[in-house]
Amino acid sequence: MLTWEATGVGSHPGQDHLEAARVVFGEVPGLPYLPELPGRGVGADMIGRTAGLLIDLPVEVQPSGWRLTGRPGRDHQRAVDHLRRDLDGLEEVGHAYEGPLKVQVCGPWTLAGGLELRHGDKVLSDHGAVRDLTESLAQGVADHVAEVRRRLPGVTEVVLQLDEPGLPGALAGTVPTASGFGRLPAVEEWRVEESLRGFPSPIVHCCAPSVPYDVLRRAGVRGVSVDASLVRRRDEEAVGEAVEAGLLLLLGVVPGTDTRLPGAGVVAKPALELWRRLGFAAERLAEQVVLTPSCGLAGASPAYARAALAACRKAARVLSEDPEAGAAG
Repeated sequence: MLTWEATGVGSHPGQDHLEAARVVFGEVPGLPYLPELPGRGVGADMIGRTAGLLIDLPVEVQPSGWRLTGRPGRDHQRAVDHLRRDLDGLEEVGHAYEGPLKVQVCGPWTLAGGLELRHGDKVLSDHGAVRDLTESLAQGVADHVAEVRRRLPGVTEVVLQLDEPGLPGALAGTVPTASGFGRLPAVEEWRVEESLRGFPSPIVHCCAPSVPYDVLRRAGVRGVSVDASLVRRRDEEAVGEAVEAGLLLLLGVVPGTDTRLPGAGVVAKPALELWRRLGFAAERLAEQVVLTPSCGLAGASPAYARAALAACRKAARVLSEDPEAGAAG
């Protein structure tokens, strides 16, 4: 029986890493996570934060963005320092915690589309470079997970989330070249499937339209994290096949920026209605569906970020308390 109920996508507003960790452990105790604070600037953004984990592939910031370089410099060190500070805060706030913990990193395809090679082309333009990047990232993630386990010995499982908002574009061939005047060729599905198998049972988060559910299912991922409002009727057959294969669905059901939040029943409604249309047994709903905000909370106010997580947790209880009524609509 899944006990996660609800969790967050990853990012939080502001620069106070200790307060963000307190909010996470307080509001989503079933599956807390290491919060990210991109508002701190260079090295705290999604690309830079993950690039700091790479093994033997240092990075630097150029006017065009993050680029691979020959040796670690100030930008690379800044990313490493941000993450070390976050881990210090995680250890301070969660030292007595026992249970699963989620960590998020940028997935290999979004990272390859956001990093440039030394000569300026995007890593995504070179299959060999993507392979090297993926292998480096997999080792860096393994080291990161080991560090989390060392710092929080009560953690029973480290749940890995790969953030892949750029994956649909990579598969569709819509990622712009470094110059911006062209588009990179579409990536073959088998390359994506092969790359994702190099990570231990990841959940893949994609808040963009056209989530490649079939590709992710064939890659053997543990679950898919999506914005529930972007699940179209044409997606539902692929979503149903993913659920039938045992994948978890992390459904984003509250906006990531400030708005007036409705009651728990209204928040839960998109998950209940989707499950009813898919036709699965009501008792499976709370076992395979976890509620989240629709995307990261970096653009929200601190008060709303806390309220959004609390709303997801309260709505998740609707899924488990009366699934027959919920599935009946």
